[in-house]
Amino acid sequence: MDDHPSEPLTAVRLTAYGRDDQNEILGDGADPFGVAETGLTWLPKQEHFGVRAGSRLVAHAGLLRVPVSVGGTEAEVVGVGGVAVAPGLRGRGLARTVLTAALAHARTMGPRQALLFCRPPLVALYERLGWLTLDQEVYVQQPRGPVVMPLRTMWTPLGTGTEGAAAREWPLGEVRLLSYPM
Repeated sequence: MDDHPSEPLTAVRLTAYGRDDQNEILGDGADPFGVAETGLTWLPKQEHFGVRAGSRLVAHAGLLRVPVSVGGTEAEVVGVGGVAVAPGLRGRGLARTVLTAALAHARTMGPRQALLFCRPPLVALYERLGWLTLDQEVYVQQPRGPVVMPLRTMWTPLGTGTEGAAAREWPLGEVRLLSYPM
């Protein structure tokens, strides 16, 4: 495949996304996201967005509504995960393209914020895309009970206009994801 596509690439909603699709983007390595050392159990995403260059899937972002407790108040956030761009096409705006499409859909899902977990080297990328770092411990469910998330937690508001004003600040209090991470 040409690693320098000449046409602008756009994101579309995918009807399905599985391991073969992930392998098409990232290869079939044992730890394509570099998070195996955390030992965490992850949830699969329910909504999927991708970018194709010709017939090849070259980028992906997944979404899933998940329950959280912030300061003892329960709510939901849209979890974002499985963000991937083919190595030969990184640095060309495909993460922005696929996340823009995914977040446009997330705004229709109801929750006021989106949340993701990432390795420290990716924080600057997400900050450039408008995500904010949540500088506090976040607890996530695991088979043996809650654990502190070892990755960086980032969030972005989903509301727009007047409804988005309240969502532009993360609420105060202890944060617990009441499910496995996404």
